[in-house]
Amino acid sequence: MINPLILLHAMVAEFGLFAFLWVLVEVLNPTEARIRRARIAASLGLACLLVAWFAGGFYYVEVYGSHVKPVIKASEVAWVHSVIMEVKEHIFLFLPVLAATTAALLIKYNNELLHNRNARVSVAMLAGLIFLLGFAIAGMGAIIAGGYRFAMEAGLA
Repeated sequence: MINPLILLHAMVAEFGLFAFLWVLVEVLNPTEARIRRARIAASLGLACLLVAWFAGGFYYVEVYGSHVKPVIKASEVAWVHSVIMEVKEHIFLFLPVLAATTAALLIKYNNELLHNRNARVSVAMLAGLIFLLGFAIAGMGAIIAGGYRFAMEAGLA
């Protein structure tokens, strides 16, 4: 059975990632209304990523570190934790910072985005980076879950 914390972590994070895709789409051809929607989307996305950050962090401390990690590390796929989880952790810690930066740029530049191409491109690139990195770590989460299932099937738990 899937732990409810990991389910919350994944669902809220993916909603947050799609919010940043929404930001990207809105700033590609900005109007005042689209910039307003982009600010709303960035705020929702940041809130979602923060909830996912805390849910994932709590799961890591309370469940993963004591139950899942030892099983993976004792298996033939120990690299799943040593490589994939370590990369995932570092990206995971950085995503809310990128999200806050994106939201702050949208607030700072506001309607100046209509005329400031460099600011608009910066916001679009950050939003796209958040979306891509987020789905990369979702894939890493799937690899980690697969490593745990492999270890369980090998009888290591």
